[in-house]
Amino acid sequence: MRDLGLVAGSCGGLDTRFAAELVQPAAARGWRTAITLTPTAHRWLAATGGLADVAAHTDLPVRSTSRLPGEPRPHPDPEVFLFAPASANSVAKLALGIADNQALTVLGDVLGAPGITIVVAYQIQDTRVHHPAWQRHLDTLAGAGVTLHRLDVRRPWTEALDLLP
Repeated sequence: MRDLGLVAGSCGGLDTRFAAELVQPAAARGWRTAITLTPTAHRWLAATGGLADVAAHTDLPVRSTSRLPGEPRPHPDPEVFLFAPASANSVAKLALGIADNQALTVLGDVLGAPGITIVVAYQIQDTRVHHPAWQRHLDTLAGAGVTLHRLDVRRPWTEALDLLP
């Protein structure tokens, strides 16, 4: 079993699709998921009852906050990460090196590191592609070796798992 750092942000469909189309299929494919949520994604899943379903498919704690000094590390150090769904806000922060929550800290600490695979599957509004900084953010991440995939709301999120090694 291989460890997968599975990171999720707050995007439409998170409450209905994250567990069913990413967490469960990843486990079925032999991944041990180390799940880290942005604070808003954690709040959404907690409010909709989806957090228990997500937690039921991993033997590790589902994280959204940093650990306290002296606390043991709750997750292993995966060599493969999938950030899905990733919001435009989180993609921009990751590209700029802003690590203002645990999810972005986890990814920011390994971005560009040799031997680490990162796939970012983002979900954005169609108009976002016209923002003058958007393409630069994608180019920055691609330049760091990140595989980028735009999630289509009409297609299964499991497509992102197909991009993992």
